[in-house]
Formats: sequence, structure tokens, C-alpha cells
Amino acid sequence: MRLNVQLISVVAATGGLLFGFDTGVISGALPFLKQYWLLSDASLEWVTTSVLLGAVLGAVTSGKLADGLGRKRMILINAVIFGIGALGCAFAPNITVLILMRLIIGVAIGITSFVVPMYIAEIAPARRRGALVTLNQLMITIGILVSYVTDYWLSNDQQTDSWRWMFLVGLFPALLLLIGMLFLPETPRWLISKQRFEEGYHVLSQVEDADLVEQTMASLKKEVQSASEQETSVGAVFQPWLRPALLITVGIFFFQQFSGVNTIIYYSPIIFKMAGIVSNTASIIPAIIIGGVNVLACFLSILLLDRVGRRKLYLIGISGMIPSLALMGGCFYFKEALGDSLAYFAVLSTVLYIIFIAISLAPLGWLLISEIFPLPVRGVGMSIGSLAHWGFNAIIAYTFLKLVNSIGIAATFWSYSFICLLGLVWGYFYIPETKGKPLELIEDHWRKGRSPRSL
Repeated sequence: MRLNVQLISVVAATGGLLFGFDTGVISGALPFLKQYWLLSDASLEWVTTSVLLGAVLGAVTSGKLADGLGRKRMILINAVIFGIGALGCAFAPNITVLILMRLIIGVAIGITSFVVPMYIAEIAPARRRGALVTLNQLMITIGILVSYVTDYWLSNDQQTDSWRWMFLVGLFPALLLLIGMLFLPETPRWLISKQRFEEGYHVLSQVEDADLVEQTMASLKKEVQSASEQETSVGAVFQPWLRPALLITVGIFFFQQFSGVNTIIYYSPIIFKMAGIVSNTASIIPAIIIGGVNVLACFLSILLLDRVGRRKLYLIGISGMIPSLALMGGCFYFKEALGDSLAYFAVLSTVLYIIFIAISLAPLGWLLISEIFPLPVRGVGMSIGSLAHWGFNAIIAYTFLKLVNSIGIAATFWSYSFICLLGLVWGYFYIPETKGKPLELIEDHWRKGRSPRSL
């Protein structure tokens, strides 16, 4: 009996939903936390950044674990951590415990952010890999939207402890992920890498296109044999022939994060309060609109990635992000002239920006790093990508309010626009086209010393 690869991918991508929910839920909780414990802007940044520091820790420590324990076991462990973290946040007696619990959730997010797309990439047929891996990104956007809707539904301006219920909701998708993953197989590529050829062939024959099973099996055995004769330590990923893969990994997450995307995810109610919306509850409504657009645009990217290709979508997306961010800065620069209409223009420019990043850099980061590393160092390589993502993310989250208070919100968004301009130039030279290419062919391209553009 053939396995339903779409169903497998949806269940695994529930980890992406948790990723999105636990990063987005803080957005609506922040105004209530500020009132409940009378927090300063610096304290709010620490509450926001703690989950990102945990994600860095998870990314640093888990690459070899994913290669040793397997992709499935790592996702199961993460489901347990997500559940414990949700309960801990909901019942935190003070701000210190809340920050600690958010740090723990961050560890799970850091691991999930690369283990889930790696699991899907290794179990998906080559011709459908782009769409199925990007399903994880779609679930991340759905998780963010669910967190915004949950925040709005549970918010009550008369009850400053509304934030507790917001965090508690994260327990339920964690339980779904834990139960669902118990019934899923390990990836054939990981099984074969551990010399478990019979199990690997059994899973591969159930998920790969029938006419490609023998060819893929032979390629994987050859790759495993080659890997056993080479260095497989953490340092193996830094070999000269893998330098392009590392540059792509760090570069794409630098430009993704320094475009300021997560300042909108984390601080959108605060941003819209700056645009004139007063109520805590009302400030969440624009975030829900943006979250909905994010989901729709990400769904569009799933349809386009295996048709248009990775490289074209990157160049199209970042070309649209540049003027969108400039417009966002312009809205706040001319706030006096815009008056009461400022909030509408701020939402419009933010929606445009979200559309462009959601069809390009947001899904492409996780998709590309799941494709460009060879099997023996894939866990370590994706761990480095996750480290870059969360490290850059933490810097942006920790500095956003500081930048706004020092140079103004208009100049802050203009600086993000300028970074995207640099990202356009960088992407022209470094973003490869991996659409429809077997993972083993991509490895061979790097071994021959060829450039990313020529892939």
C-alpha cells in the first residue's frame, strides 16, 4: 500500500504551525503583559527575544542529534517540549519564569524550523518536493494567523491576564503533532544512511514515483558509500566545495530577517498603535488582516515554486519588497499630513510587503537549505541555516524598538528597504535554481566547483 505523501507532509508540518503560533502569539500578548507587570520597552524586547535566543540554542545543538536520532524522533521530542512550554507560559508566576518558558519553547522552534522541512524534503518525491516542503511554510503562516485570531478572541481590555489563555492554546497543536508523528515512517534517506537498507527501500517504494525507486535507491547507496569514506564530523560542512551552499544558507536568512519581516510579526499591534489605534484589542485586528494575507500569499507560493522556480521567485519577491518597505517608511514620515488615514496606509503598505516576502524569501529560505546540502552533512548544514535565521531574527527583534526610539520608525523601515536592495544584487549571483533537481545532482554540482547561478 502506498503512503499518502501529502498527509504525511501535513502531519509533519504541524510542527510548522507550532513554529508560527509560538512566534506570533507574543504579538497580541505584549500589550497585556506590559499592563499586567508594568513592563518597560526593554523588558518587552527581552520577552520577545527570549524565544529567539532559545531557537538559536536549539539550532546550535541539534544538527548532529537529527543525524544521530533521526528526523522523526527529533520531531516527537519537540512536540513534548512545545507542550511543556505552553503550560509553563500560561501559568508563569512572574516575568522571569515566563522568559524561561519562552526560552524553552524557542529551543523547540529552533529544532523544528529545520527538522520538519528536512523530514519532508527527504520523504517527498523529487518532482513534488518544492510544493511539499513549502507546505511547512504555509503551516507557519497559518500558525501565525491562528495566534492572531486567538489573541483577538481571548483579549479583554478589562482583564490584563488575558495573555495566559493565549499561551495555553499552544498545548493543543503540540498534542496533535505528538500523536500524528507516532504513525509516520522515518525518512528513507536517513534509514539508508544508517545501513538500514531494507527499511529504507520499503519506505522509498511507498513514497517515490514507481519508475524512480530503483534509480533513487542506487543513488542513495552510492552516496552513503561515498560518505562513509569521507569525514563526517561537523567540520565536514566547511569543506571548500560546500562553500557556495554555506554562503547561500547564511545569505538568504540575512536578507530575509534584515528586511524586518519579524518586527511586523512580533510588534504589529505596537506598530499600529503608533499609527493611531488606541485599544489593545483593536490593535490586533490589522494583524489578523496581515496574517490572512500571509497565508494566501504563501499558498500562492506553493503553486508557483515548482512552476516558476526558486530563482525567479526570489528576484520577483525582493524587487517588490524594496518599494513596499519604502512606502511603509513614507507613511510614518508623512503622518501629520495623513492624519487619521495613517492607519489605513500603514496597513496597505504592510500588506504589499507581506505578499512579496511570503511568495519568495519566507518559503525559499527553508526550502533551499533542505536541498543544497549532501546527506552526510544535511543535518549540520540545516542547523547552521537555522542558527543564522534565529540569530539574525533575535538581533532584529531586540533592536527594533531601540531603532524606532533613536532614528524614528520611518527611517527604520527605510533602512530595511536599503538592505533589500543589497539583497537583490546578492541574489542575482547566489540564488540557484533547484526546481525538480534530485538532491544527489545538486551535490554533484557543488563537487564540480560550479557557481550557484549555473545550477
